[in-house]
Amino acid sequence: MNVAVTNLPVLRGEGNLAVYLREIRKFPMLEPHEEYMLAKSWREHGDLEAAHKLVTSHLRLVAKIAVGYRGYGLPLSELIAEGNVGMMQAVKRFDPERGFRLATYAMWWIKAAMQEYVLHSWSLVKIGTTAAQKKLFFNLRRLKREMQAIDDGDLSPEQVKKIAFQLAVPEDDVVQMNRRLAGGDQSLNAPIRMDGEGEWMDWLADETESQESHMGAQQELRLRQKLLASAMLGLNQREREIIVARRLTDPPATLEDLSQKHNISRERIRQIEVRAFEKLQANIQKSAAKEGLLPVA
Repeated sequence: MNVAVTNLPVLRGEGNLAVYLREIRKFPMLEPHEEYMLAKSWREHGDLEAAHKLVTSHLRLVAKIAVGYRGYGLPLSELIAEGNVGMMQAVKRFDPERGFRLATYAMWWIKAAMQEYVLHSWSLVKIGTTAAQKKLFFNLRRLKREMQAIDDGDLSPEQVKKIAFQLAVPEDDVVQMNRRLAGGDQSLNAPIRMDGEGEWMDWLADETESQESHMGAQQELRLRQKLLASAMLGLNQREREIIVARRLTDPPATLEDLSQKHNISRERIRQIEVRAFEKLQANIQKSAAKEGLLPVA
């Protein structure tokens, strides 16, 4: 059963943003009980009208998140369109019985949709091949702001070193990514409309953690821990011991230490670790898919 929400407002060109924002403000925000009943109606009866109300009531959230990705030089209209797709996927899988609001759950789907679009659209760089590169791509601007490194030129060696340490990436990757991302960022105080009414700052998400976000993060952490514990049951005792010692302990045990403990070669320990980690990933993905936590490819 798919969420095929039609008749959504469409942003046609950057110059029509103010018109689009006025249109989506016409859709009312939902009270918790109303949201719960609509979600149940969709989930249990396939009520498309309920799904439509859930999606349209969160179009402002999509627009707000989209503005945060505007610095990558991509059309805001396309970012919003991708975010709306993510919003539909969130509604499709949202379970109101879990006890948290749809916005908390949908935020991750919206961001995932936009990030995938950004990664696939950026022709200037080859990125997205590793998790570390993705983390660098999406966090470099924020870290530069925190360090007040707002110039378009190269970062200082100290700044490069600090960012590389915080994100656990090579310093050369930081230098190269900074050069590739160097471009004219729009001022946050620039007016949205020609008459000067409204600024982009008004549409940036508050990065301070709200109570709802905190609760969502805590729930996600508990869910991750549950998925990991369940996935570990699919490993035999020796595989579990090696994974815990090599991947879940800080500092990790050395291959030499484990080879002596299990009376096998270091190479054999390495092979067991690789195989066990692959099994662990597969088990987690299966469990996450059953929970409806993975975006549809």
